[in-house]
Amino acid sequence: MQFSLTALIIDADGGRRTSLETIFSFLGISCQSGEVSDCLSYLESSSGSVDVVILGDAGKESPVSLITAYPQTAFIVLSEEEDESLAKKANYIGRLSNDPEYDEVVSLLHYCQSFKTMRKLHPKGQDSKSRDLIKLLVGKGEAISEVRRLIEQVAVTDATVLILGESGTGKEVVARAIHELSERSKKAFVPVNCGAIPGELLESELFGHEKGAFTGAISSREGRFELAAGGTLFLDEIGDMPLAMQVKLLRVLQERRFERVGSNKVIKADVRVIAATHQNLEKMVEEGTFRQDLFYRLNVFPIETPPLRERPDDIPLLITELTRRHSDINGGATIRFTGRAMLTLMQNEWKGNVRELSNLVERMLILHPNEVIDVTDLPPRYRGSEMVDDPVLEREALLDAFSPDEDEESLNAGFDDSEDDRPIMADADADDDLVIEGEEDLARAFTPRLSAEGINLKDLMASIEIDLIKKALTQSHGVVVRAAETLGLRRTTLVEKIKKYGLNPDDFSDGDNAQGE
Repeated sequence: MQFSLTALIIDADGGRRTSLETIFSFLGISCQSGEVSDCLSYLESSSGSVDVVILGDAGKESPVSLITAYPQTAFIVLSEEEDESLAKKANYIGRLSNDPEYDEVVSLLHYCQSFKTMRKLHPKGQDSKSRDLIKLLVGKGEAISEVRRLIEQVAVTDATVLILGESGTGKEVVARAIHELSERSKKAFVPVNCGAIPGELLESELFGHEKGAFTGAISSREGRFELAAGGTLFLDEIGDMPLAMQVKLLRVLQERRFERVGSNKVIKADVRVIAATHQNLEKMVEEGTFRQDLFYRLNVFPIETPPLRERPDDIPLLITELTRRHSDINGGATIRFTGRAMLTLMQNEWKGNVRELSNLVERMLILHPNEVIDVTDLPPRYRGSEMVDDPVLEREALLDAFSPDEDEESLNAGFDDSEDDRPIMADADADDDLVIEGEEDLARAFTPRLSAEGINLKDLMASIEIDLIKKALTQSHGVVVRAAETLGLRRTTLVEKIKKYGLNPDDFSDGDNAQGE
């Protein structure tokens, strides 16, 4: 995942600076670092060109003073504990632990990227609510950025909002974001699903009723309009509301007052109404199933939520955020997706949109906690037609980590279709001195022979890959660049594989070489 950000690392700990530089460079971020005094001078002279400051030990300068002094620059603080005094600062993005995980870094950098985008829209500054909006509506594409812009514009007013979009696109998230950014945020946000409540009960549900108003009304009850007093009433699936109720709702929206069922006492409706639907209301108006006057009353400020298939570039960011959220309720377990699996997910249709993606992430967390998810670990419907229907392509995908640039002939050279019952592989330790000089030697060295019990192809390929990486690192004395050249890989690809298998290049170093050489 690449970010278009420039970063400045301010930290007196030289070792930690070097480690962070390596991480951010791998993610495509232009980094500056050095002595604290030099970095502070650089920040003062060119703060407009610095997108994010990674703030550690800054000597006499406190984090609060620096963050306050540069409101147009995003700050990530290196700390093991959250500082409540920083939380109110709009440009404080979050904290980074001393030993950060990949997903933690990516999530924070995504928020910095969004902060940079919002800064262009609002050059005079942002407030903490704008930062919260960025975290509620994850994404960097034009479509979701436009939704965020519309939310910020309408939130400060009391205008009625109509949210349109397919099921699962986050219409309620948009509604809650409008509420949280409005002056009504300290009061209740009350959602009502108009399609889930029978028509004959909907009036009582919305406006309340008095004792004895109908059979079963054994006591008086407040309706949703009363419960949302001073706050926001969210009418979800407004298109499913019966025509008779549409007339009564229209009257309340026009007069801003209502009466409980069975009462003649007038109650003021001090609520902001936000409605949402996945249906085409204009078509329903033409068909006579939705009142035209109510449609225009609701359609004061329309916001359309984009379907996930139209924003594939946001899927990696969404997966990172959804993993973090689900991780909190799944015992802290986490998962990572290989590049091939991520690409496959980005090509999916996602008829259930973000809700479907969220369900998939949660399922993977349950099935494969703390593991790396490859294409074959995904449910069949998410693997793509090629992976499901073409066993040759599936085999090539499994072998990709082993020999990503080989043609089909060299891939086939590693297989022996004869029915031989010899052991599947020789003892790895017995062949430590084996020298592999070309593809033919490679094929002979790792030619699997199937036993009657069969094999686990995925585990086999992982074992072969780990063995080759270890040999390359040993040969290069832990220098990752040289090991990558030996294996015919890009440096960044090898770094990912080293992380995936929990290897440490320093274990193969003679102490005089740096892995970033």
